Formats: sequence, structure tokens, C-alpha cells
Amino acid sequence: MIRRPPRSTPKPSSAASDVYKRQLLTDVRVNGFCVIEGVIPSARLTDVRESVLAAAKRGTKDYDPPTNVDFVPGFLNHDQSFAPYLAHETLIAVAERLLGPHLRISFTSAIVNLGGNDRGDWHSDWPFNQRNAGHVPAPYPDVVMHLTTLWMISPFTEENGGTLVVPGSHRSPTNPTGENEIDPKAPFPGEMRVSGEAGSVLLMDSRLWHATSPNKTTEPRAALAVRYAPWWLNVEVLRPESPERDYLLSASGKSDNQVPSLKHSVYDRLPENVKTLYRHWVVD
Repeated sequence: MIRRPPRSTPKPSSAASDVYKRQLLTDVRVNGFCVIEGVIPSARLTDVRESVLAAAKRGTKDYDPPTNVDFVPGFLNHDQSFAPYLAHETLIAVAERLLGPHLRISFTSAIVNLGGNDRGDWHSDWPFNQRNAGHVPAPYPDVVMHLTTLWMISPFTEENGGTLVVPGSHRSPTNPTGENEIDPKAPFPGEMRVSGEAGSVLLMDSRLWHATSPNKTTEPRAALAVRYAPWWLNVEVLRPESPERDYLLSASGKSDNQVPSLKHSVYDRLPENVKTLYRHWVVD
């Protein structure tokens, strides 16, 4: 049975807050995802959305995203409007229950789906994408190793292409990026589209099968992809300056994601509880 993520409400007591967090954890463990509402306050949403859209449009020219998609990795270097919310108490509490203490952020990307973008392939995110040079070989152990969060800077709706997911697929020992007979382009039995209000965060076990859905409107659907890792997960293959990256790409003959290092000038301006999530990305 699919557990629908509960709608968040103002938390009148610590007991109510604990119940809410336990429900979110249950949703992730059973279905592979949950939706945390109200992470970005409604009073700040318009300013954050305008800032993200403008910075993504400026930054995407340096990359080669799919048609009708603006994509910028290392997005914190380009825009910090959302930075105060990266250590949101509920989000961090759920992530720490799943990954343990001393969390790190491994990716911070802007993804803006413009009208007319194509449906994407079914996949699981790094480090479970078998097309990457650095990946966990299938079959996977049934362990949470990495979390993907998609920040709804715009609402996620049926019309504008809310993310497609296959509930429960995080328990699979493989995914459609591996050598199997799963068609990554085809609809999958039991798939569903995740919807949510702007300011919400879709949190997924990174093993969860998911895909980009077409935006059938004329308005851009803005999102941030922020991924959280435990302290012990080696993310050096993502760092452009890393010798480990050079070795793995050469040895495997495959490519991998690139996450630009964080500028000192940006890091120094971050809130203290956010700095702890990024200190490993600051390189002299």
C-alpha cells in the first residue's frame, strides 16, 4: 500500500513534531520518498523563485542540458537565496535518522524545466546510476546511502511535470540504468507523479526510480536538486580537481557528474549550520 505523505501543519508541540517526523520516515522507508511542506517560508518564495530563475538562466550557458531545460551544477556559487533553508530542522532530522550524524551536501544543482521538455529516462541517482564512473555495483545492499531532495521552487503539478516515481523501487537490487530489460523510456506499472506546493521538498532515497515529466505549460517549473550524504561516502569522483576522479574516469571509460568547488567568498557568507554541510567542497 502506498502511504501518501501527510500535509504539514503548524506544529503546536514537540510531540506533534515528533509524530510528523516519524510519519515522514515511514514514508521514505516504505515508499522511498516523502514530501516535507513549508521548508521555504511562503513570505520568501517569490524572491527565492525570481532569484533562482535568473541565476539559472545566466549559468546554464556554460553547460549542455537537454532541450528546454536550464541546468546549473554547483548552484550555490551562483545564488544563495535558498541557503538559509538547507539546514531546515525537520529535513535534517529525517536525514540524520536515515544517514546518521555529520551530514554533508554532495550536489546543489538548479533544474528548470521549460515548456516542451521531453520525458526523461527512469534512473536512480548517484551513486546508484550504473552509467557513472563512480557507482555502487548492482545488486545493491538494502542500505540507505544517499538522499536526493528536490526543492519545489515552483509548484509541482500534473500539468507542469511533477517528478515521476515508482513507489517502493528503492528496495530493488538494480535500476533501469543497469544491464537489464527495463525500457527506461516506457511508463512503468505503479508509477505516480509527485505534486506539491511551492516551498515543499521531495525527499527520496537515491535508489528510488524516478524520471523527469514533461512540462505542458508555458511557465517554467523551477527546482533545486540538493543531495545529502553520510560523512563516510566518498564523493571525490564528483570533484573536478580530484585525482580520484581522473583515475576512475580513465579506468572505467565512463563519465560522471561534476560538482564545482564552492568559492571561499560564498562559503564565508553562509549560515554557520549550513557551513558544516559544505566545508568539504571548499578547496584552496
